[in-house]
Amino acid sequence: MNAPERRDAVIASTTPTTALLHLSKVSRHYGEGEARVVALDHVDLEIHAGEFVAIVGQSGSGKSTMMNILGCLDRPSSGRYAVLGRDVASLSPDELAALRRDAFGFVFQRYNLLTDASAAENVEIPAAYAGLGKRERRAQAMKLLGKLGLAERAGHRPSQLSGGQAQRVAIARALVNDAPVVLADEPTGALDSQSGRDVLALLKELNAEGRTVILITHDAGIAAHARRVIELRDGRVVSDTTRASESEHRAPATLGTRKALGLASEVSEAVKMALRSMRSNLFRTALTLLGVVIGVAAVIAMLAIGDGSKQDVLDRIAAMGSNQLSVRPGFSGFRGSGDIATLVPADAEAIRDLPNVSLVSPDRSTSVVLRAGNRDYRSTVQGVWPDFQTLRDWPMASGSFITQEDVRGYAPVIVLGQTLVQNLYPDGGDPTGSFVLVRNVPFEVIGVLSAKGASSWGMDQDDVALIPLSTGFMRLFGQSFLGSITVKVDSDAAMTSVEQAITALLTERHRTVDFQVRNTASLQEAVSETADTMTALLGSVAAISLIVGGIGVMNIMLVSVTERTREIGIRMATGARRRDILLQFNIEAIVVCGIGGLLGVALGIGVGSIVERFGMPVMFSTLPALLAFTCAFMTGVVFGFLPARKAAYMDPVTALAFE
Repeated sequence: MNAPERRDAVIASTTPTTALLHLSKVSRHYGEGEARVVALDHVDLEIHAGEFVAIVGQSGSGKSTMMNILGCLDRPSSGRYAVLGRDVASLSPDELAALRRDAFGFVFQRYNLLTDASAAENVEIPAAYAGLGKRERRAQAMKLLGKLGLAERAGHRPSQLSGGQAQRVAIARALVNDAPVVLADEPTGALDSQSGRDVLALLKELNAEGRTVILITHDAGIAAHARRVIELRDGRVVSDTTRASESEHRAPATLGTRKALGLASEVSEAVKMALRSMRSNLFRTALTLLGVVIGVAAVIAMLAIGDGSKQDVLDRIAAMGSNQLSVRPGFSGFRGSGDIATLVPADAEAIRDLPNVSLVSPDRSTSVVLRAGNRDYRSTVQGVWPDFQTLRDWPMASGSFITQEDVRGYAPVIVLGQTLVQNLYPDGGDPTGSFVLVRNVPFEVIGVLSAKGASSWGMDQDDVALIPLSTGFMRLFGQSFLGSITVKVDSDAAMTSVEQAITALLTERHRTVDFQVRNTASLQEAVSETADTMTALLGSVAAISLIVGGIGVMNIMLVSVTERTREIGIRMATGARRRDILLQFNIEAIVVCGIGGLLGVALGIGVGSIVERFGMPVMFSTLPALLAFTCAFMTGVVFGFLPARKAAYMDPVTALAFE
């Protein structure tokens, strides 16, 4: 249906003599008591379809208040205002928005165009709220701009237009939904003479097409262009004159409704508006994003580091071999000190004779200075049995490992780790066959261990030297007690029985329980629980930073709502419902947090990768990234709601008057 057909599609009961707009005893006052100001005082008025009416009066006469009430931007304090017989007081805020969208087109003195939108996009705003598709409303906007001589300026923003051009864009916006009533508030007040004449000629043309035009002005000369002039003074109608030819131009007008946008289209439009707003306020957008980006990145990086450290510890425990038991001296605490003299080599020999025990490796260690030539280096010297190499799965880089004969013969032989080789033999070469002084005792180097690298605690595992346990007791350690005993069990099924057997054996030998027995499974469980606790702690700290970022989003959005109060008023005047405003500002917060979430995920992965390059174990997984992004998204929903609600519940006339 084209524009003339829509204007002729009237409610059946409507006749040419039925008042389109009817005010009965309408008053509007502000404040109470001595501060009470009366803007309109018991006004009775009828405006019929097809009229060209000028409401004239000096500043403070109430004419702008009259326009706000006629356009459903404001409500009377008392009296009755009806549009085609329908009492406006009975309408909900959304029904009023629909009436503004379908029945009225506003032309403001200051144009009230969105500064960050092009001319065509400004014209499209009412059509978007009316449910027109993107192509249809763009075509309608371009058609109107072409008709008004602005086709070539469609892509320009208001700051790139002259006053006359901006006012014509505002008129095109008023007409895009084919509104039957055009409300023009001082449309020539900010224009030069020629532009003012052009706008008046255009309003006359619109009236000739059948639209009702209501012109608000303080200039009697401009009011003379209308066929009917209503003069206000101190909120009262003091004169109402009509030219005799007026009745010939009355024509019925449609106030038909349009189908509102579907949810998907509403969200799509809101996302577009959000991105446009973000582009026009890049610095504020960056500040808003910053808190969310840091929060999400912290969650991902900290959880990745926590999970990586946990896995590294578990892997190193697994590298020690499965089906193992560790016997430590002392009454409490898993890691008993080597200075507690409760375990002796005879205990290890007795354990080796137990059923289902395949390997036993007792050890004792101390920190001493080693010398090779004129180079000294402090390291850990550990006394072991031959089974140590098999239990630790530690291959040789060169030479051979300690043998049972070395242990029985108290042989002064030593096996070096890679770190010792690098520090004692910096010139390179295989040190096998050379001698190292340990507390002035010469030890022959019989082999070099392969590199193990740093442990999850940052300890250099290659910074060690191994000697026969018996030699250590005789030449280094002094008393013959052990730091620990590691036991290899034949199978998983025998772990419990061997653990019980060791406990019973040592209790019988010592006459007390001055030792502890732990298996690798319980060790892994304890480490895993500890790591999970630390990971949860790290995640909690990161989550707090995300919440702080969300509060920052809310604060920035509240500032944005205040800054964009006039924009909100413009959108309401062009037909935006409360849910449209609520959705737009909530979507803006969600878009900001969504983009911040994506950037945070990328930054978190980047930080984790950098940390990994410095040797810290890191393990990325999909779940933390998804959780962090979801939390960022929900942050937009939760923390964006309050600013969005504040925007949605603004009074249209107050928002439009905001400076």
